[in-house]
Amino acid sequence: MERTNGPRAVPRTTRLAPPEVVADPPLPSSRPVTLVDHDGTRVSDSSFSPPPPETLGALFRAMVIGRRFDLQASTLARQGRLAVYPSSMGQEACQVGGVLALSDHDWLFPTYRDSVAAVTHGIGPVEVLTLLRGNWHCGYDPHAHRCAPQCTPLATNASHAVGLTYAARRKRGEEGSTATTAALVLMGDGATSEGEAHEAYNYAAMWNAPVVFLVQNNHWAISVPVSKQSKAPTLAHKGVGYGMNAYHVDGNDAAAVYSTVAHALREARAGGGPALIEARTYRMEPHTNADPAHRYRDQGEVDYWRSRDPIERLETLLRAEGHLDDEVRARIDTDAELLADTLRQRMADDDELDPADLFANVYATPTPLLQAQRQRVARVGKVRR
Repeated sequence: MERTNGPRAVPRTTRLAPPEVVADPPLPSSRPVTLVDHDGTRVSDSSFSPPPPETLGALFRAMVIGRRFDLQASTLARQGRLAVYPSSMGQEACQVGGVLALSDHDWLFPTYRDSVAAVTHGIGPVEVLTLLRGNWHCGYDPHAHRCAPQCTPLATNASHAVGLTYAARRKRGEEGSTATTAALVLMGDGATSEGEAHEAYNYAAMWNAPVVFLVQNNHWAISVPVSKQSKAPTLAHKGVGYGMNAYHVDGNDAAAVYSTVAHALREARAGGGPALIEARTYRMEPHTNADPAHRYRDQGEVDYWRSRDPIERLETLLRAEGHLDDEVRARIDTDAELLADTLRQRMADDDELDPADLFANVYATPTPLLQAQRQRVARVGKVRR
C-alpha cells in the first residue's frame, strides 16, 4: 500500500545540484589602513599605495581651504546668519579625500555635515550654505554639479544613490553609452543604525550597484557613542554581512582615504560591486553650534584627536619630502582667506525672502497637507531675515 502521510522519499536517481560556491569578501582589518601616520611619516601597506606628490598637494590645499570655510561658516552661525551649522572640523581628510577620488561621471551624495565636501566638489560656498541658511532646500543645480542635495534625515541619501546608479545603468544600456556612473555616499556612524542604511546596503549588493558608502565614524551620534550603537568589531564589518567589499581606513589620513575610495570606485565601475568604507575620524566641534558637547565627552578625548590633526600630519610629510615650503603655504592661505572674505560679503547681503519658497519644488503636484502648511505660512506673510 502506498504511503500517504509523512515525508516522501527522494528517488535514488535524483541528484541535487551542488551549492554555488561564492567567494567570501575579505574581512576588514581591525587596524585601519594608514599611509601617513599621525606624526607625518609614511607607513607601508600591502594593499594600497600612496598617491603621487601632486595628488598629496591637492589634498592638502583642499583641506586648508575647507577648514577656513568651516571656521567662517561657524562664525556666521554665531552671528545668526545661518540657522544652524554642523561643523566638520577634524574630518577634512574624509571630506576631501573622498571627493577628489570621484571621476567626472560620478555623483556625490552628501549630508548636512558635508559642506566642505560640497565646496571641494566645486559648488559655490554660498550655494552650499543655502540649506543651512533656511532659504531653500538646495541652493545649487544637482544635475549640473552631479551632487545630490544635502540630506538632513539620516541615511536617506544612501538609497537615493543606489537608485540613481541603477537607473543610470539601465539608461546606459538604452543609449549605448559605455561610461559607468558610480556614486559616493557620505554617512556618519549614527546613520548606519538607520533602517534606510540597511535597505540601501541590501539593494546595492543585490543589484551590484556601483556605490561606495563612506562612513565617517566621528565617534559620536550627537551624544551617543558608537559603543552604544553597534556590537560589530568595526562598522566596516557591516558591509561583509551584506556581501559588499569592506575597508577600514584611518579617517584622519587623507592619503589613505583617497587611495581607498579611489580603489573602491574603480572596483565598482568595473562591476565588482558596492563597497562600505569605515573611516575612523573625530568631530572636533560640537554636533552643531547648539550642542553642549562638554556634557557628554571629556576634553582629554578631544585633545587626543587634536594631536592627530589631518592637516598637520600631511603638511609635515610634504615639508619633509620637499613638496611644500612657506611660500606655497602662504599662497594657499591667501586663497583660503579670499574664499572666506567673499563668503562673508555675500552672506551679509540679506535678500528679501519668501518663506513659502520652502514649499516649492517639493512635489510636482503638492499634497493637500503640504498645501495646507503653505497656506498657514502664507498668512504670516513675507519676513526679512
